[in-house]
Amino acid sequence: MSKKIQTNQNQQENVLGFFGKYLTIWVALCIIAGVLIGQFIPAVPETLSKFTYAQVSIPVAVLIWLMIYPMMLKIDFSSIVEATKKPKGLTVTCVSNWLIKPFSMYLIAALFLKIVFKNLISPDLASQYLAGAVLLGAAPCTAMVFVWSHLTKGDPAYTLVQVAVNDIILLVAFTPIVAFLLGVSNVAVPYDTLFLSVILFIIIPLAGGYFSRKYIIKSKGLDYFENVFLKKFDNVTIIGLLLTLIIIFSFQGEVILGNPFHIVLIAIPLIIQTFFIFIVAYGWSKAWKLPHNIAAPAGLIGASNFFELAVAVAISLFGLESGAALATVVGVLVEVPLMLALVRIANNTRHWFEK
Repeated sequence: MSKKIQTNQNQQENVLGFFGKYLTIWVALCIIAGVLIGQFIPAVPETLSKFTYAQVSIPVAVLIWLMIYPMMLKIDFSSIVEATKKPKGLTVTCVSNWLIKPFSMYLIAALFLKIVFKNLISPDLASQYLAGAVLLGAAPCTAMVFVWSHLTKGDPAYTLVQVAVNDIILLVAFTPIVAFLLGVSNVAVPYDTLFLSVILFIIIPLAGGYFSRKYIIKSKGLDYFENVFLKKFDNVTIIGLLLTLIIIFSFQGEVILGNPFHIVLIAIPLIIQTFFIFIVAYGWSKAWKLPHNIAAPAGLIGASNFFELAVAVAISLFGLESGAALATVVGVLVEVPLMLALVRIANNTRHWFEK
């Protein structure tokens, strides 16, 4: 093993630390714990579900703040202006998210749900599952992408700009894309979910990070901020992520145990689509010789989905008990394990981007 490869491996282990090194084990344990809690202590998810507004779970939102805040602390606001001067990364993000992802999701989901699995799923149910998949594919992630970017040492300022641009496009492109792909004209976008998510997952943690950074640097200096204060949050993101998994799977335990076979059938095209869009954006970034701290978040933004929005629209369009709603829930279930796999791939291929 060459010294360079060994050095790269050591750097990759340091990216995630102790929790990250055994993350697969923690994730599996948290998923099992969540399902068991949902089955044997149903009062827990029932109580937590009462704290939901506009399809956004407030307990999950608090945990997402824990995950996002450390990354927001690292944003030097003067670097945001510089980030906007690097259009290649934004081009990769916008094209892969809006000109490729919704349509590849439709094609891959239709291929499996309507053709490959036609003897296993009724035509009507297949159409509903396809609708749920399209809703997932038409909305790139807003909140959790900060976590994935943080875990790959992505550029915080550039990630913020990438997410902000996506959210602006989302406001005008989500409805026509969904209407076109599903052939429906009465798509009602739950703007309360959309705006609440932007406020909760971008504006509030960004403001918290900005004022914390400004106050700490002013009172104790930049050296203390970078070498002492920031290090206090090394494992906060991972802990927040694992607690989020427990809550999500406690909510969905009954769904998992009640529909195991169809969940697997729905998950297959979603998993293929996730890897496909990641490869497109990540590979394109490498071809354009973008740095790894821009390439990784570019690939991860497209791969992850704005599942709060997809679930809300599925319920409003097709009903709570519909196949479309179930498909969006499956999107929630596979999201975190899949994204952690992509984070590992991005970290293990970091040396591809090093000169």
